[in-house]
Amino acid sequence: MAMATPVIASIVPAKAVAKSLCFSSISSSSLRLCNSTNDSPSPTLISSSSRSLRSKTSDPLMAAVTTSIEVERDITATNQSKSLPFRVGHGFDLHRLEPGYSLIIGGINIPHDRGCEAHSDGDVLLHCVVDAILGALGLPDIGQIFPDSDPKWKGAASSVFIKEAVRLMHEAGYELGNLDATLILQRPKLSPHKEAIRTNLSELLGADPSVVNLKAKTHEKVDSLGENRSIAAHTVVLLMRK
Repeated sequence: MAMATPVIASIVPAKAVAKSLCFSSISSSSLRLCNSTNDSPSPTLISSSSRSLRSKTSDPLMAAVTTSIEVERDITATNQSKSLPFRVGHGFDLHRLEPGYSLIIGGINIPHDRGCEAHSDGDVLLHCVVDAILGALGLPDIGQIFPDSDPKWKGAASSVFIKEAVRLMHEAGYELGNLDATLILQRPKLSPHKEAIRTNLSELLGADPSVVNLKAKTHEKVDSLGENRSIAAHTVVLLMRK
């Protein structure tokens, strides 16, 4: 292997550079590099941003290190998720149904005498999909990223939340493999609206409709769901490394 430049040699020992590198605990101010073998258990801390490293060296290895990840994020993440060929996430959401609210599912306004009581627009399906994506990425849930204590989300369209989740998904280097969602409600019947909901959800995700599946179930008149007092959704997503 060619000799590293003096700048790189002063940061990472030559022996460590010669080995495979893996990343953990990434933040905008630091990178942790650790050997893929077990003979060096302590990670080496590099206190520099990717931009400053790129400006100091043209070494191909360090260039690959600094350009293969994003170190600037709009949200604060405590830990960077391990890079995997695919990731699976599950989302669940439930809202009360009350008179005087619009019933919005998957961004589509569904005619009904009740709607979801919520801080935002109460879109149970989109909230569920957002949580599934965030869960697959190992990020905080929707309530932490978009807290209902923040007045700026009052009445917000849930499309804002799902677009941010999709952005984070792409930023992490993943794309949607497929999505399977189940809506649970006693009324109204969703058969006339399922295709419109699925089409709109596919557009929000930037995915082909063939990888987005939507099912609707009643709750056999059992508990709040069966008594038309609430609506719930489950979603499972498969994210695949680009």
